[in-house]
Amino acid sequence: QVQLVESGGGLVQAGGSLRLSCAASGRTFSSYAMGWFRQAPGKEREFVATISRTGGSTSYADSVKGQFTISRDNAKNTVYLQMNSLKPEDTAVYYCAATSGLYYVLKTYDFWGQGTQVTVSS
Repeated sequence: QVQLVESGGGLVQAGGSLRLSCAASGRTFSSYAMGWFRQAPGKEREFVATISRTGGSTSYADSVKGQFTISRDNAKNTVYLQMNSLKPEDTAVYYCAATSGLYYVLKTYDFWGQGTQVTVSS
């Protein structure tokens, strides 16, 4: 089992940047693929980006390709989401998640953090 704690959210103006972090407990972080998801007010939670156990493979939602970058540091038990050129439509609660399955199989993500709010003002 793994416990996840997100940080780095906040209020930023459109065009700005934020870097989210997700710290994982336990000594088996490298055995989990990791992902970022988000939920905007009144909308369902949606996939943002995922990364394989080694960090060698990543996937992104079309809406954030070229704008967001997911990365991980297995020595620090942390996964990151670098968000650039933020837009008001990126406003959401961002969740970190983990799976012992394949990084691109979204339905297998079964460990979740509590979320961190990102608000982008116009």
